[in-house]
Amino acid sequence: SIQRWKRHNSASNDKGNNLVARRKKTNQHWYTIDLHIHTPASSDYQQPEVSFLDILKQAEMRGLSIISFTDHNTVAGYRRVHEEIEQLELLEKLKRILPEEQVRLAEYRRLMEKVLVLPGFEFTATFGFHILGIFPPDKPVREIEHLLLDLEIPTDRLDEGSVTVGASSDVLTAYRVIDEAGGICIAAHANSSNGIAMRGFPFGGQTKIAYTQDVHLHALEVTDLESRGGRTTAAFFSGTKPEYPRRMHCIQGSDAHRLTSSSAHRKKDLGVGDRTTDVLLPEVSFEALRELFLSNDFARTRPHRYTKQPVFDFIQNARDEGSN
Repeated sequence: SIQRWKRHNSASNDKGNNLVARRKKTNQHWYTIDLHIHTPASSDYQQPEVSFLDILKQAEMRGLSIISFTDHNTVAGYRRVHEEIEQLELLEKLKRILPEEQVRLAEYRRLMEKVLVLPGFEFTATFGFHILGIFPPDKPVREIEHLLLDLEIPTDRLDEGSVTVGASSDVLTAYRVIDEAGGICIAAHANSSNGIAMRGFPFGGQTKIAYTQDVHLHALEVTDLESRGGRTTAAFFSGTKPEYPRRMHCIQGSDAHRLTSSSAHRKKDLGVGDRTTDVLLPEVSFEALRELFLSNDFARTRPHRYTKQPVFDFIQNARDEGSN
């Protein structure tokens, strides 16, 4: 009787645990994210006339739920957005706001409610490797700037948004600093130029293993996530190779240096939301996103596929390109 009770109790617990798991799963939803977006605060941004409000509107149009401003070695873009909003709110409080400024503030508020904007940066480590550091929205900008200083970004270049910053910290130090500060650490375009997993780069196998398997690294951003076959980056880092036993979360981002893609180089010069990832989350929050990357659940990420192509504005593109 005791054995039957134990078996019954164990089965009941299993059913209960499965029920809880199913309930948790049903409470999750797919959201589209782009965690690699540059702003005019990056020195190589291709459309300096673009406003931060334009970027947020484009993110909304592409159906993005979470984005991150990741300018080169600076958090100046994210800071300027909030400085503009704070200035508009001050004018509103003092009852000195103009009608067009009130409209702009209202649009900022609406978009910030709809799209979660995370502060971040794209750090240039030694050997020119690029690493994304992404942080919660309540992380003070000054703290993020202090992290960049700890990573040896020169004080006088903290607002430049330049890719080249001279001697900086090594890759593993950057991973650790970002992770210990509570951030999400992602290797930017890992399989492409300035990526830690770039094929043919002349450094030893042990270094490559360390750079791609480090415990402080949370995900790899790759450019071939939608490719098929066994030679893709995701397949290589699937945990099946003895020397690369840790399976890595692989995502994709636009690395947008302009608002919309260029007609001349559509595959290279992507716009906001042109290459994105779907994530299965219980809520739209930084905490839920970080929990996903810390987990071993690899079924909750997938490349986003648009059901229809976005409308391409040929007139605006001609204006951008100028006379020809």
